[in-house]
Amino acid sequence: MRHKHNNDISLFLCLSFLTILPLLAKCDEHQKPYIVYFGGHSGDKTPAQILETHHTYLTSVKETEEEARASLIYSYKHSINGFAASLTPEQASQLNELDEVVSVIESRPMKYKPHTTRSWEFAGLNEAATYNPQVSNRFDTEKSFMAEDLLHKAGYGKDVIVGILDSGIWPEARSFSDEGLEPIPKTWKGICQTGQDFNSSHCNKKIIGARYYLKGFERHFGPLNATSDYRSARDKDGHGTHVASIAAGRQVQNASAFGGFARGTASGGAPLARLAVYKVCWPTPGQEKTMGNTCGQEDMLAAMDDAIADGVHVISISIGSDDLLSHMEDGISIGAFHALERNVVVACSAGNSGPTPATLSNAAPWIMTVGASSVDRAFLGRLVLGNGKMITGQTVTPYTLPQRLPLIYAADAALPWVPKNETDQCLPNSLSPEKVNGKIVLCIRGTTFRVLKGMEVKRAGGAGFILGNSAEFGDAVYLEPHVLPTTALGYNDTNEVVNYIKSTKDNATASLAEPETVFGNGPAPFMAGFTSRGPNVIYPSILKPDITAPGLNILAAWSEASPPSKVSEDRRVVSYNFDSGTSMSCPHVAGLAALIKAIHPTWSSAAIRSAIMTTASVKNKKGEAITDQSGDKATPFEFGSGHFRPSRAADPGLVYDASYGDYLLYLCSYGLRNADKRFECPKVLPPTYDLNYPSVSVPKLNGSATVRRTVTNVGGAGKAAYFFGGKPPSGLTVEARPSVLYFSRVGEKKSFELRITVRNRTAAEGNFRGGYGFGWYAWRDDYHVVRSPIAVSLG
Repeated sequence: MRHKHNNDISLFLCLSFLTILPLLAKCDEHQKPYIVYFGGHSGDKTPAQILETHHTYLTSVKETEEEARASLIYSYKHSINGFAASLTPEQASQLNELDEVVSVIESRPMKYKPHTTRSWEFAGLNEAATYNPQVSNRFDTEKSFMAEDLLHKAGYGKDVIVGILDSGIWPEARSFSDEGLEPIPKTWKGICQTGQDFNSSHCNKKIIGARYYLKGFERHFGPLNATSDYRSARDKDGHGTHVASIAAGRQVQNASAFGGFARGTASGGAPLARLAVYKVCWPTPGQEKTMGNTCGQEDMLAAMDDAIADGVHVISISIGSDDLLSHMEDGISIGAFHALERNVVVACSAGNSGPTPATLSNAAPWIMTVGASSVDRAFLGRLVLGNGKMITGQTVTPYTLPQRLPLIYAADAALPWVPKNETDQCLPNSLSPEKVNGKIVLCIRGTTFRVLKGMEVKRAGGAGFILGNSAEFGDAVYLEPHVLPTTALGYNDTNEVVNYIKSTKDNATASLAEPETVFGNGPAPFMAGFTSRGPNVIYPSILKPDITAPGLNILAAWSEASPPSKVSEDRRVVSYNFDSGTSMSCPHVAGLAALIKAIHPTWSSAAIRSAIMTTASVKNKKGEAITDQSGDKATPFEFGSGHFRPSRAADPGLVYDASYGDYLLYLCSYGLRNADKRFECPKVLPPTYDLNYPSVSVPKLNGSATVRRTVTNVGGAGKAAYFFGGKPPSGLTVEARPSVLYFSRVGEKKSFELRITVRNRTAAEGNFRGGYGFGWYAWRDDYHVVRSPIAVSLG
């Protein structure tokens, strides 16, 4: 062991004993789980030798060998070289001083959490030829045939393995039937780990592997409460089952949510792909499930290490952190980087912290970062006011109030103790039964969970409730099975109801009509208000998110051990449920990546991500620009390259490929020179914006910048000519050199330069939004449009 510095750091003396799993070990009361990361493995050691090496490092900072072995949580022995262990800050610091240690990461509880049928049809994958009045008054058959061709060519993903890191799986769900499936791919090397209410028979030719990871969780919180979750890969939350079925669920007829909503055929993106389940998220002790699970960093890193070794082709991770984490602080980024080396595509959710800018997580360039947008299906819940005005909201609650009842604003019914700024929130025990009994109550979103607001109205004797958006949520509404007749309204409609109530002087009335399902509701897609936004604070020269996909009010399979609302008092049981979040959009992209992998098994992870990005659309179904939750034009910091288009992605024409070495060179330029000990950074480094990425981000531009890119011809025809075009950010020019790319064969590469120049700084500053200007460029031949977004800020 070589020290980075020669100063000695003495070990803190232990004063007490603490019971830790699995052994009783001597330790300091200030011990915490840390991850000690060495980079990758050299390949010359067996797993047993790697474990012994990790024990040796622990023994160097612990007082006894017994204490060292008891402190170990995980030894990462496959692609990732490192270990997780209980350490004092002093011991962690001492290990961090060693030359061979790349980084030491404190694993904090609650650092990571989950980002929580029509969607695939809306994306153009599972549709038949349907009449589309927005496309020249004709049948929109071209897209349908392309979608059918994609699924057929991909064999519906039958030999591709999709790994899901989440809260487990409900194996009895019809979406995970293995009826008619071919034998498990011979490339699979994983296991079916048994546990509580989960035995080997729960794995099949669909769920080919299952594991669960508890060691990190239990070091933080103590033994798992057996009533709160299963000590196995079985899902008691619903989130993991939901995302798994979106990515790769079977086609299930007559599926519907509570009350029969959205009845039809449910299907995942790659319905014949195989699933490998890695349960890493667990309920936080003392909190309702509505608060979300916690996912331990050390547990996730162990799962990713196993998934890579097991032979998965795609990993879907609908988990992230609210903290802005650099690569060496982020377990997901580290795990995804090692997946990249093995050519595994990793798709991650961007986060649900919107509409605030600079909030996205999972921002590394080797991760496919996915934002969330809407579909064109709506469940209309019409509210009829006493003045005859009809306001159309949305609902998936199968109860109605056809008779006219008194209507009251929650702020007018709050008890005296409620803070003035929260009187309209319908907080638990905040409403006066005397004022609410028998009435419809208008509650405003925020502060507490939406379903709990309805439960509070019910507790106080209310007959129904209206869930109204505040300004920050715009017109995007969540659909949930409430316990009372309900409709959810956008911000403008909410204001109209508030004004009506105020104008009637306590004589307001309303009724709630029977819900109605409609398709073609627009504009769609629009960006969900919750989806996290750029700019990319950690990697400013990488435009994020990469893509957007359906994430608002998505129907998918659910755990029958979790009520549709996740509230403990809710006794309802469902097999399919609605949920919203970038958690739902992420597996859409993972499912598409599985189909592309099936068609192009030799393509790199970067090529597959490029294909999805450069074929995306920035238009809604009406042919207009995608908007945000308030109806304003959205930007690439919300949708990335655009809304994904499965029917186009398998034939992108050109791809921006990048090797593992290219990403190591990028990290050198970024300032991280020891990401892989086998790679030596050159003396002269390229700018970070020269990574061969399918989008362009140039922060703090002074005068001009030259951005270099290389594209690979993957089109069906060997000979091709691609012509440059685009729209630069306001006040700037963008020129390509050369402006025409000629290819003579498939697989041929051509390089070009983009010259981005400030021509009118005043115009730029006057039109930039949030300090950034946006544009795009594209390469076109007779069939393909290879489009890339541009984001620039001025220095």
